[in-house]
Amino acid sequence: MSTQGKIIIFTAPSGSGKTTLAKYALSIFPELSFSVSATTRNPRPTEVDGKDYYFVSHQQFQSLIEDHKLFEYQEVYSNQYYGTLHSELQRIWSENKVALFDIDVKGAYKIEQSKPKNVLTIFIKTSSLDVLHKRLVERASDSEESIEKRIKRASNELEYLKYFDYVITNDRLDLAKNMVKLLIEDFLKLP
Repeated sequence: MSTQGKIIIFTAPSGSGKTTLAKYALSIFPELSFSVSATTRNPRPTEVDGKDYYFVSHQQFQSLIEDHKLFEYQEVYSNQYYGTLHSELQRIWSENKVALFDIDVKGAYKIEQSKPKNVLTIFIKTSSLDVLHKRLVERASDSEESIEKRIKRASNELEYLKYFDYVITNDRLDLAKNMVKLLIEDFLKLP
């Protein structure tokens, strides 16, 4: 099995469970390595710089763009940028691993449209925006204003699901995990 250049992308509206499913995939497939994204947003209380994200200033992020050091990037929310570093991909591939991305929908779409080979894209969604709203409230990491922004954005992001290889409705975590396992097993068998 060749891992060189392979990428698995999990994408979803915020609160759909993509991070939970990405962590599950990492826990059962030793061939995978998490691609740590760079972001200009502030860390949440449990997040660690260099493990969850590379937290950088707006000026640093702008330098990364200008120096062509990003594989992909997006302004996900007003003045909040996220991106994947070329150096992160090179690190993963030099370890003979498959890069696993947990990124926003527009960043994933940008990669999907460039149609690189050896990329598997998985869009995670809930069965409704009401279910998504409930999850965001229960997560208790965002203000009501932030939750409303995320729901509005999710409505737009759902328009993109048709562009990805697979769509998983994550209302039953056990079923979603089974789907992830099958899709990745199949992808890893490809030359």
